[in-house]
Amino acid sequence: METYDALLASVSAEPGTGRTILDPATGEPVGEAPVHGLEYLEAAVSAAQEAQPAWAALGHSARSAALLKAADAVERSAEELAQLLSREQGKPLNGPNARFEVGACVAWLRATANLPLEPETIVDDGQTRAELHYKPIGVVAAIGPWNWPMMIAIWQIAPALRMGNAVVVKPSGNTPLSVLALATVLNEELPEGILSVVSCGREVGARLTDHPAIGKIMFTGSTAAGRAIIKSSADTVKRLTLELGGNDAGIVLPDADPKAIAEDVFWGAFLNTGQTCAALKRLYVHDDIYDAVCEELTAVAAAMPMGNGLDEDNVLGPLQNKAQYDVVAGLVEAAKASGARVLLGGNPEPDQPGYFYPTTLVADIDNDNPLVAEEQFGPALPIIRYSTIDEAVEKANALEVGLGASVWSSDVSAARGVASRIQAGTVWINRHGAVDPRIPFGGAKQSGYGLEFGVEGLKALGVPQVING
Repeated sequence: METYDALLASVSAEPGTGRTILDPATGEPVGEAPVHGLEYLEAAVSAAQEAQPAWAALGHSARSAALLKAADAVERSAEELAQLLSREQGKPLNGPNARFEVGACVAWLRATANLPLEPETIVDDGQTRAELHYKPIGVVAAIGPWNWPMMIAIWQIAPALRMGNAVVVKPSGNTPLSVLALATVLNEELPEGILSVVSCGREVGARLTDHPAIGKIMFTGSTAAGRAIIKSSADTVKRLTLELGGNDAGIVLPDADPKAIAEDVFWGAFLNTGQTCAALKRLYVHDDIYDAVCEELTAVAAAMPMGNGLDEDNVLGPLQNKAQYDVVAGLVEAAKASGARVLLGGNPEPDQPGYFYPTTLVADIDNDNPLVAEEQFGPALPIIRYSTIDEAVEKANALEVGLGASVWSSDVSAARGVASRIQAGTVWINRHGAVDPRIPFGGAKQSGYGLEFGVEGLKALGVPQVING
């Protein structure tokens, strides 16, 4: 696509037939998203079934080459995609936001294309030879969220295609245009029918989870929605990869340097204005450095500009939708009512257009306060005191979720020791939320199951087959 207008027009519904998508920063229309029905879904699934065998027959090398060409196509349209993403999702163009997200799509496609996956020799003793291979599943349903709509779509699409599957994507109803546009660009380099997007409501989307032609579901979203998918997929025994809700803890050890860690802690918590599954959502700080960490973190947070994402100066944007704004506002108000100390923010402007909630830091808060115990998924971070490492670990592990966590210390060895005690799928040292296409990622407890990324993520998009003889 040569222009933003052309890209948007290519994915928009005819006037009067779709659903108007509004910019969460301004309330102004972005475009008309199509509303696909069951007939459209069935056609997409049938096309995927028809196209998949030939795609699988190409083999890894040819499929990887196609993914590399698709990455080039995304790179060619990177600015147009970022502009649409900023308008629809709200995230700023700059900082670790819209342009960053589109760039991550390119990098993820290339990394996934280049991951090695060879048959594994399990036994070869002269009498028995057994090899483990991974065959395509068939048609994969990819159901994504509104916070990182393009990047998470690629996390699902790239390994599924690399493994020889066809993919039917259902984007969030809050951000369908971004995913439709991304797929349009990808399909410039992919065979017809192998990748499609169904922009639909919940009822039509539910058909994906029990459709007999769907062999696997990849889902990123809430734990409640994940439970529903598990139930609806049971009758057809679908394979599942579920990346569900999180409430990530960070533990700052007493030897950490408050000034040195402050900016990294900030971005661990406020990446994408806090709308990230594996963001740092509750920070535990030792008594010895508690006040210093609060002071340094407040100084960093106060300097980060928030506003319309199309303004090149901003690095924080609005909440994507009113429902999420209300969640954040309600949790902060409950914290204030409990007597917690607001270091920064907590005072949204009532007449401001858009769903902007100010960057908010809350100190001296109880561990059972709703702002700590519930996932806020927005720009509000509670900071909790602790006295002993055992106390911090116990509090970090107290919840039913365990997506990510982090430990902050000047002693990496000590930090690793604490990290090994935390119940989470990934524990970072002196950073938070840094994902890598080479490194497996998945949740513990009710944050989901199954691995994404790396060779293990590829294997999760295949059916293991042992050839024995």
